Amino acid sequence: MRTVLMSCFLAFGLLAGAPSGAQSRPAPATAPAAYYDNTGRDDVLAGGVRMIPIHTPAGDFRVWTKRVGNNPKLKVLLLHGGPGATHEYFEAFDSWFPGAGIEYYYYDQLGSAYSDQPEDMAPLLSIDRYVDEVEQVRQALKLDKDDFCLLGHSWGGILAIEYALKYQQHLKCLVVSNMMSSIPEYNRYAHETLMPAMDQAALREILALEAAKRYDDPRYEALLQPFYEAHILRMPAAQWPEPALRSFAHINKAVYVPMQGPSEMGASGILADWDRTADLHRITVPTLVIGAGHDTMEPAFMQKMSTLFPAGHYLFCPDGGHMAMYDDQATYMRGLIGFLQGLER
Repeated sequence: MRTVLMSCFLAFGLLAGAPSGAQSRPAPATAPAAYYDNTGRDDVLAGGVRMIPIHTPAGDFRVWTKRVGNNPKLKVLLLHGGPGATHEYFEAFDSWFPGAGIEYYYYDQLGSAYSDQPEDMAPLLSIDRYVDEVEQVRQALKLDKDDFCLLGHSWGGILAIEYALKYQQHLKCLVVSNMMSSIPEYNRYAHETLMPAMDQAALREILALEAAKRYDDPRYEALLQPFYEAHILRMPAAQWPEPALRSFAHINKAVYVPMQGPSEMGASGILADWDRTADLHRITVPTLVIGAGHDTMEPAFMQKMSTLFPAGHYLFCPDGGHMAMYDDQATYMRGLIGFLQGLER
């Protein structure tokens, strides 16, 4: 069943309602007492934190995870973006998920701040290797099809799609947040729609600095800031929430630049040719696609993506950018919680 979750008009001007099982609604003010029951948990001493061993062709490492809450029927593993960012910008979920009784797991992927950061990341930078890592994390956390929901944001959305294509037998549901299923289409949208709307003198200077690989030049960051305030997190940078700033400050460029490229104006790294649009029909678990009106990702494409999943749903955040969990937070969180809670109904 394909549905649209929303509190406003779709980008196409069509008003559509969500089904009764997926309506946006405020989260309850308090979680049930069972949500705080840690009986039998092996992570109590560390407040839910675990360092999980990960086996890779380049050696053995550890990745950081943290559990929040207790719900035997609904456990959400959060896959951060970047690549090479951190779980920290997901801390906005702390204001919403506990009240809704949703158990969730923060997780820094290998190479990210709280996890091991191998000196040589090059042999570890492949989608398949990261998918294998997620599967090892799933096994260690004892998540499975009766309770396991995977939420991937941005690069995490790529990782979530790839995981579902290989391991959907372990999934209860999937959420693809602010990510298109085609990097070539993401680049087309950037070049045909977003870049022409920029200050063209600034764009020329940005491209010249990229050609010279001067990614750490303060001028490069300053020139990108208006683009980021328009499409990444739609607030003046001085008002960006502290968890987001902390996550941005911790991005591992040894992961980010080789995989994504130097900025969010498109992808030019290892991911440049990735496209799974033709394979979305193979993912049959309930899937929510979240798009935003001012995203770096094309809203119309993400809405179409949702129709390609056999059990696809779409949540549109009209005021949001790429980090709609901040700049259109109520729409994002209420719609997401409504989808997750609707799985049981």
